[in-house]
Amino acid sequence: MLKVGVLGVGHLGKFHLNNWLLIDGVELVGFFDPNEENAAVVIEKYKLKRFNNSDELIAACDAVDIVAPTMAHFDLCKAAITKGKHVFVEKPLANTMDEARKLVNLAREANIKFQVGHVERFNPAFLALKGHTLEPMFIEVHRLAQFNPRGTDVSVILDLMIHDIDIILSLVKSNVKFISAKGVAVMSDTPDIANVRIEFDNGCVANLTSSRISMKKMRKMRLFQKDAYIGIDFLDKKTEIIKLNTPGDKNVFTFDIETNSGKKTIAIANPIIEDSNAIKTELEAFYTAIINNTDTPVNVLDGFRAMDVAHQILDKIKTIP
Repeated sequence: MLKVGVLGVGHLGKFHLNNWLLIDGVELVGFFDPNEENAAVVIEKYKLKRFNNSDELIAACDAVDIVAPTMAHFDLCKAAITKGKHVFVEKPLANTMDEARKLVNLAREANIKFQVGHVERFNPAFLALKGHTLEPMFIEVHRLAQFNPRGTDVSVILDLMIHDIDIILSLVKSNVKFISAKGVAVMSDTPDIANVRIEFDNGCVANLTSSRISMKKMRKMRLFQKDAYIGIDFLDKKTEIIKLNTPGDKNVFTFDIETNSGKKTIAIANPIIEDSNAIKTELEAFYTAIINNTDTPVNVLDGFRAMDVAHQILDKIKTIP
């Protein structure tokens, strides 16, 4: 049994607790949270042991799940790594780029598994595209949320947009060439809405809009590549692929169009979306990497790269996160 402890049992931490309890092969040994209200709720609902401090919990575990506020990520990750414990930490990886660099070095030097909680990588609408060739040259993203005071201690870039930054960096196998950005603080002290353009060395361009003051929710990504368009709806769990039809295509709707170069057949496919829980899937992936001694799907360098681009955006906006 893999002994796991959870550091931080606030809103998101409770979701993590629920899902760890569903994973076979895991023993949830307890939690640490300095907040008395959070702790009381968890003790009552889950009957889990509350440890007196983070060091005691880390010592009792094989792996830790860090769902604490971002400002605590570095110290908790460092403490776990130096004790040889496997680490899962929620995004963003750390509070500053200096902390993130130190964690990259610490994780590389230690013989441990390290995963960053970029949960949208495990969204079933995105997972449905596995096996498809994705080589986007233009990407359009809208991630809109209704205002919630929780999470406004960081900008909308580190709160929402970082999900899409991570996915884009995983898709575009090229270095970032140029970033332009504009953000506005409306309801809080940090940007609540931002628009960003990222240009890559290979010519790909990504246009991202994130807002946490929208009247409606939206989490959509559109990929445009040679002969194909891919639409991903992370919120409603829907995926659509529109491309020129090729021999062997199955389970697609086709129609013909006339072009200057003659008749072309267009195929529309809606990949089957497996009903799954993204948080449970990412935690299972972390568990599997430990048990099978394989790479974690979102490693410490992935978390660093997403943070690096996010902070470049913040520098462009001239706002401290």
